[in-house]
Amino acid sequence: MILTLAVSGYRSLRDLVLPLDRVTLVTGANGSGKSSLYRSIRLLADVAQGRAIASLAAEGGLNSTLWAGPEAFSRAMKQGEQPVQGTLRKGVVSLKLGFADEDYGYAIDLGLPADSGLSMFSMDPEIKVEALWAGEALSRSNEIAGRNGPSVRVLNDRGQRMPVLQNLARFDSMMTHAADPKDGLELLVMRERMRAWRFYDHLRTDREAPARFPKIGTRTPVLGADGGDLAAAVQTILEIGDHTAFAEAIDDAFPGANVEITVNDGYFELLMRQKGLLRPLRSSELSDGTLRYLLLTAALLSPRPAPLVVLNEPETSLHPALLEPLARLIARAAESTQVLVVSHADELVSCLAPHPGCVRYDLRKELGETVVDGLELPRWNWPKR
Repeated sequence: MILTLAVSGYRSLRDLVLPLDRVTLVTGANGSGKSSLYRSIRLLADVAQGRAIASLAAEGGLNSTLWAGPEAFSRAMKQGEQPVQGTLRKGVVSLKLGFADEDYGYAIDLGLPADSGLSMFSMDPEIKVEALWAGEALSRSNEIAGRNGPSVRVLNDRGQRMPVLQNLARFDSMMTHAADPKDGLELLVMRERMRAWRFYDHLRTDREAPARFPKIGTRTPVLGADGGDLAAAVQTILEIGDHTAFAEAIDDAFPGANVEITVNDGYFELLMRQKGLLRPLRSSELSDGTLRYLLLTAALLSPRPAPLVVLNEPETSLHPALLEPLARLIARAAESTQVLVVSHADELVSCLAPHPGCVRYDLRKELGETVVDGLELPRWNWPKR
């Protein structure tokens, strides 16, 4: 389970360190920084996939994603005695992302290229520093692997930090290039954990949504990001997953209803039988809200639980009557996986918040910066360049 998430210099997240729990609820008004927090976690996951630089480029490049305010706020600025204005920068331009779980911690620091203007790719950020450590917070004694510039050093079984790479490209992470069963086993373990994180923010339910049409199916223990393999994912749950939990989740939301899968020439299709109807409804006939609830059920009851599942505004298209069943579904899923929910649906948040192992954060903006009131900061240290 991830215990701490840290972001610095990303959009409105000037310097944010959050302790996480089995279920972490992130809410707040529009523009408070919920989307920035969600994107920062996705960006961390992209590091393990080797896509961090491309993902930043898709967001407009480093200059578009960096914190746009001053490096620091004076007391007079915070009290409104003087306008917010830039000061002489003391630190380097930096975007930092990191987290710590029950075993290890990882952090990455991205900055501006040293040879800016000498290449057509001079707007690409470069990775300045990375660190992997054991325990809660980084220190000199617990670093397992470290990258500074092009050099990567890894702690060997004799307690010595040995160089394993001397010319790592500025756009490549040690997470993808130094993870090795022999010399970088901990890096390999952490990389695979990060690659197993799942994000659901674009489960399509429109009339042309892939989930509405029959599709060739294979065993699908993990629902795809767009939900196009819904029928195969549900059948996989029914065969090798918790089919009782699935049936209960459907009945909780739609009393008396049940879901079945048909197969014709390899094409899987979902049918839903509802109380009072003489025939089952095909997925193409379901309402947007009903289809979304089915998609979320398939995602959360995966036979292959993820270390972390992140749901971004799962309440979209759902009738208020479905929010309480969804809260119970999320709480049940959290028994086997960690869940982070970004939502502005008060009813969903209120239903989930009382569950054991749930923490709630209400984000707000202060002088353009995302802040959380009353936050007890966990230990956290960034690696130094």
